[in-house]
Amino acid sequence: MTWRPRLAEGTAPALVFLLLLLIGLAIVGPAYSEPAGYLALLKRAAPLMILAIGQYLVIVSGGFDLSVGALVTAGVVIAARLIDGDESAAAWVIPLVLGFGLLVGLVNGLVTTKLLVPSFIVTLGMLLVLDGATFLWTGGAPRGALSEGFRMFGRGAVDVPLLGEVPWSVLILLAILVAAVLFMRGGTGRALVAVGDNEATVRLSGGQVDRLRLLAFALSGLLAAVAAILLGGFAGVSAQVGNGLEFRAITAVVLGGVLLGGGRGSVVAAAAGALSLEALFTLLNLLGVSGALKSAVQGVIIIVAVAYASLGGGVRQRLRLWPKQRDRVRPAQPASS
Repeated sequence: MTWRPRLAEGTAPALVFLLLLLIGLAIVGPAYSEPAGYLALLKRAAPLMILAIGQYLVIVSGGFDLSVGALVTAGVVIAARLIDGDESAAAWVIPLVLGFGLLVGLVNGLVTTKLLVPSFIVTLGMLLVLDGATFLWTGGAPRGALSEGFRMFGRGAVDVPLLGEVPWSVLILLAILVAAVLFMRGGTGRALVAVGDNEATVRLSGGQVDRLRLLAFALSGLLAAVAAILLGGFAGVSAQVGNGLEFRAITAVVLGGVLLGGGRGSVVAAAAGALSLEALFTLLNLLGVSGALKSAVQGVIIIVAVAYASLGGGVRQRLRLWPKQRDRVRPAQPASS
C-alpha cells in the first residue's frame, strides 16, 4: 500500500488561481522573470500568510478573530517602546510580545467559550480595546525604536546552501506552515474541523469543544504576535502597521476556499489565498491600477468566494443525490414472461 498525497476540498482551485497570478506577474513584471522576484514577494506576503493560518484555525472551528490587526499594531508599538534602540533588550522583548499575543488570544477564547458571547462581538471589542490602549499609550505617535536584532527577523536573510540568501521571514513562514499542516492532520486538528462542521455531534461524542476553540484563539493570537515581529522588522514602527490586516486575513482565508462558519477548508489553501492576495495587489500595481481600490477588491473577493462556496456546495450535494433520485422516479420494468 503506497501513500499518495491528497488535496483537501477547495485547495486545488486556490492553487490554480495562485499559479495564474504568478504567471501574470512573470508576463507583466520584468523583476518576476527570476526566482529572486518571487522570493521577495514571499517575503512581503509572509506576515499576512501567518495571520491567515491563525485566522483559518478560528474560522474552521466556527468563529472569527477581528482583533489580529490591532494586536499586530500593539505588538510593534510595545516592542519599540520597550527596546528603544537597546540591542540587548530584544532578547526579552520578543518573548514578551509573543506572550502578549498568546494572552490576548486566550482572553478572546475564554470570553467566547465561557461567557457564550459570539466571537465576532468579542474580537471586535478586543480590537477597540487594543486600538484605544495603543493610542492612549502613544498619544497617536509611537515612541522608541526597534533594534537591529529585533528587525533582523523581518528584513534579514540567512545564507542557505544551494539557495543563496533566504529571508528569515520566509524560513519562519515555512516552519509555521509545516507545523500547521501536521497539526491539522492529527487528531486535534481533525477535531477542530469537526467542531465547525457539527458542534453538537462533537459534544455528544465526548469532544472538548470549549478547549478546542480556546486553543484556536490562543494560536491565532500567538501567530498575530509573530506577524507583528516580522512586520516591525520589515516596515518599522507605525501606529497604522496593523490597520485592516484582520479583513485581509479573512479575505485570504475565504479566497483559499475555507467555508465561513467552519467545517471545511485547508490550511494550505488559506496560506495560498494570502499569497494570492499579495500577488493580486502587486499585479494591479504593475498594471497601474489605483491602490485605493484595494478595499473594493477585497469586498468583491469575499462576496464572490462565499457565493461560489455556497453554490458549489449545493451543486455537489445535488450531484450526489441525483442517482438516488433518478432511481426513485424510474418506472418499474415489466416482468418478463
